[in-house]
Amino acid sequence: MDDAIRENIQSMGPWLTEIRRDFHMYPELGNREFRTSKKIQEILKDLGISVTVYPDSTCVIGLIKGGKEGKTVAIRADMDALPILEKNDTPYRSKNEGIMHACGHDVHVAVLLGVARYFAENRDSLKGNIKLLFQPAEESTGGAEKLIELGCLKNPDVDAVIGLHVSTAHRTGTVALKEGTMNAASDDVFITVRGKSSHGAYPQLGTDAITVSAQIVTALQTVVSREISPLDSAVLTFGVIRGGTASNIIADKVELIGTLRTVDQGTREKAKERIEKMAKGIAEGMGATAEIAFHKGYDMLVNDPDITAVIKAAAKEVIGEENISQKEQISLGVEDFGYFAKAVKGAFYYLGCGNPDKGICAPGHNEYFDVDEDCLPIGVMMQVNTALKLLE
Repeated sequence: MDDAIRENIQSMGPWLTEIRRDFHMYPELGNREFRTSKKIQEILKDLGISVTVYPDSTCVIGLIKGGKEGKTVAIRADMDALPILEKNDTPYRSKNEGIMHACGHDVHVAVLLGVARYFAENRDSLKGNIKLLFQPAEESTGGAEKLIELGCLKNPDVDAVIGLHVSTAHRTGTVALKEGTMNAASDDVFITVRGKSSHGAYPQLGTDAITVSAQIVTALQTVVSREISPLDSAVLTFGVIRGGTASNIIADKVELIGTLRTVDQGTREKAKERIEKMAKGIAEGMGATAEIAFHKGYDMLVNDPDITAVIKAAAKEVIGEENISQKEQISLGVEDFGYFAKAVKGAFYYLGCGNPDKGICAPGHNEYFDVDEDCLPIGVMMQVNTALKLLE
């Protein structure tokens, strides 16, 4: 990596920290990132960057046109926070009670603003264009899909897209890469079991929807354990059971809500088919009925091998090959960057932000999550160097 670029970005350290802490103190939930969006727009405009916003969306799209014609690379940062009460005792602790940047999206925004600053100051020598995608609602409604529908990858057409996510599982100064499938697909599962109410002392006069539901939940675990190859990956979890009104009344209705995670489209469809067939069959066999509905969640995140190779080459120059690790396992967690990687060639990676020596090791979505802010300039260097290589 060019020494002048490295020095330029390293000098941004205090500025990046100040920005990150500001966003951390004022976190906002998905599709409500009003202050966050306004602040991003102000910074981009101060940098002389063209800004696009869409009606009824908090997203911000920045475009930096280079002094020379070339390709267009998009870089994405998600902006939303989580409904978690922060328990860290820091000067930049969340001021919005019950809301916290517990997944590092404040870091993602700060890093992308650092990328914006670098390219804005060096646009004359830039061959091609840089598109900055500040995306809402990654944690909730899948803001990436909506952003694509609104046209964020058009005018000019994007040739490649990259993204990163901070991780305390990896020490600051390292990155983790994975070619191919990186994150699972998700589907919400809704099952309504209908029986017949009666007095709890006379169960023979009714059909107990709770008992039927218990059988369904237990039996459906075999969809993963006995109908999907052990070499494949899938998870079926029911997190909500609602039913019944009193201890002595046979419940006539129970609602089950769960999540299905898969890493193969064929497995995804097979699992849904078996869940529906088994639930209905068990209910019918016990004198009840079951209604099943699936709500499509996120698609799988599949990293393009060519883009992943470019990220690896950039990382070698920024942090050295010895600080690059390969993720062997697919995460059953979801990541809506997958929509971008499906629409155009793209790849996503993890930026180390953990530091046990500083007590920074709490995982994401935890009330004690924090980051080693030394990761900020490293993230900017990674994104800048990768983008430059993609524009070559």
